[in-house]
Amino acid sequence: MLRIKRMSEVVGRRVYTDSGDLFGMIEEVNLMDNKVDGWRIVVARESGMVQILGGARGIIVPHQFIKAIGDIVIINKNAVPVQTEEEDMGSLDEEALV
Repeated sequence: MLRIKRMSEVVGRRVYTDSGDLFGMIEEVNLMDNKVDGWRIVVARESGMVQILGGARGIIVPHQFIKAIGDIVIINKNAVPVQTEEEDMGSLDEEALV
């Protein structure tokens, strides 16, 4: 049986990627024309994503990247920005020059 959730019930839920990594918590729901457009997610400090996002506190994930909403929220890993090895090497080279 399909159980309908209120938006207020979803706010504060933990968010995980579909690979099982903790990402953060739902902070707010963005609505457009009475439909869910996106989800503002605050990145958890223990998730390790803080370094990838730089100074950003969180991200807005479009609704199409949400895979499941229940006791937790599961997002598609493509919604998470990924830092490549080249970017890692570039930041190491810049630190070495200083």
